[in-house]
Amino acid sequence: MVETITVVGRVATDPTQGQTGSGVPVTNFRLASTHRRFDTATQTWIDTDTNWFSVAAFRQLGENARASLRVGDGVIVSGRLRVRAWESNGKHGTSVDIEADAIGHDLRWGTTAFRPGPRRTGRGDAWDASDRSDETEAPAVESELSPEDSDWDAPMIEHGFADRDLADAREA
Repeated sequence: MVETITVVGRVATDPTQGQTGSGVPVTNFRLASTHRRFDTATQTWIDTDTNWFSVAAFRQLGENARASLRVGDGVIVSGRLRVRAWESNGKHGTSVDIEADAIGHDLRWGTTAFRPGPRRTGRGDAWDASDRSDETEAPAVESELSPEDSDWDAPMIEHGFADRDLADAREA
């Protein structure tokens, strides 16, 4: 059984990059998630327990994480939870690992500027974002799908939206 988990915390170690035995790039870092509670006696917020996670991000996610994250950054990590026992030099313990599916900055604590990386077209070709002369407009991405293949014209109820939801969104 695979558990999916989302953790809000702070990057505790510099992201480091390595490779798996089969040559897949992986970026690793430690994530500290400290719980806080309001102490009514002192009328202040206090830190309680801290949970520690080892995060592994593979391939492009790992490359982007290594380039984007620094120690102390507030982040949100979502991925597959793995709890494993370990033993090394006569010591043993338990490690709680997250194999990341998504990582992002926690915007409660600051701002971030998103720069798109290389994108894939429908045929698997990639464009390099560093070659772009105009940072505000991404190049057109070709698709092998025809307009007939798109279901955007289908009634919105099929996408989980009712007409009244759309009307409410337009008025807001």
